Parts: sequence; C-alpha cells; structure tokens
Amino acid sequence: MPLSADRGGVTRGRFITLEGGEGAGKSTQGRRLMERLAANGVETLATREPGGTPLAEAYRAALLAGAVAPLGVAAEALVFSAARIDHLDAKILPALLAGRTVVCDRFIDSTRAYQGALGDLDPHLIVALERVVVGSHLPDLTLILDLPSEIGLARAAERRGQGGLADRFERQDAVFHETLRAAFLDIAAREPGRCRVIDASEPEDAVAESIWQAVGQLFPGGSKVGLVGTDHQL
Repeated sequence: MPLSADRGGVTRGRFITLEGGEGAGKSTQGRRLMERLAANGVETLATREPGGTPLAEAYRAALLAGAVAPLGVAAEALVFSAARIDHLDAKILPALLAGRTVVCDRFIDSTRAYQGALGDLDPHLIVALERVVVGSHLPDLTLILDLPSEIGLARAAERRGQGGLADRFERQDAVFHETLRAAFLDIAAREPGRCRVIDASEPEDAVAESIWQAVGQLFPGGSKVGLVGTDHQL
C-alpha cells in the first residue's frame, strides 16, 4: 500500500530519510527539519538507524563498537536487518499509519552503501533483504547530504571533541570515505524520483533551506512552502 494511501480515514504520513557520509550534518538538519515541520502543523516523529527502539539500539551499540565486524559483512547486514525489522514494526509503521511524518537518520541506503559498495556484499542479498524486511515501505523522499569526505571527517572529529572516540566507520581511511560518497551519489542517480542530493558544504542555513524546498514537494503547496509566518505554509 503506498504511504500516501488512506487507511480507516487517516492519510498515511510521509516517510523521509536522511543519508550521507560521516559528518554530513544529518542529525543537525534532521532536527531543524523536524522543528520546521512541527511549526507548520505537521505531526512528526524523529528516529534513527541503526536504532530507534530499545532492541535496535542494543544492535546499534554492537555494530558501531565493531563487535559484529569479525563475523563478516553478510552477518553485519543481517544484524542491521534484524534491527530494521523491529524499528519498522514497533515505531516507523505505526507512526505512518497514524498520519505522522517520520524523519529517519539513515535507512536502506546506508546498508546499500556501507555493506554493499564498501563491503562488497552480493547485491542479490541486499535486494533480498530489502524485499523481506522493507517490502513496499520505501521512503517517500531520501535526502542525500553530500560533501567532500575530508570536510565531513573534520566535522565529525570536532563533534566528538577532545578525547572522544571515533566509531568503527569514522576510523576508516580516506579511500573508504570517498567510495562511500560515490556510492550515495550513485544511488541518487539511479533513483531520482525518490532521492534528492543536497550540497552539505553550504552554510547550515542554506542546507536547511534546500532541504525544506525538497520536502515541500510532499505537501500541499509544493515548492511554495515557506517560513512560518509567511503566506506560504504547509
């Protein structure tokens, strides 16, 4: 059933995901987007992957600590998928069915990029996992925040602060991160109907405005969606 379809008189909410490399600003921009949607009267839910539910957060801790990595990329993809099943069933789908807009920091495209392009996981396995785990519940819009990897890694280090520990993905070399960037851009090129590439090297306010214009296409008023207090609101 499409996410925009009615169910019991309630229009299903929109499902928006944010993707990109380390330090791309997904958390910051996700928060800003949530605030702006809420200010325009849209009921929202913020979440993230891996994580979003107590069980999925436990999987997240193991994955980011590298505890699953010795088992191989296929095992890692299976753990991500197990976390995603619980996340969808317990949190994302109930919110969408209740008419709320869900904004998720990472989703299927991170699996495609990290375990697929970088981990060299068999693409047939990725497709099979998506079919079983996600099915027809694809995002309505995926915002891919793009910037050079050296900028992203510098931002991630600043975010951690002095003495902060990098996770297993942040510790990878420059080739890893440039390959990751290329993988996300390739996904966007293959699925232009779902994905929008956002230049995350721009100032924070400019990035937020680009995101807002893309998100506005999902709501009545389209690209005329504007700031709270103007004539064009959601």
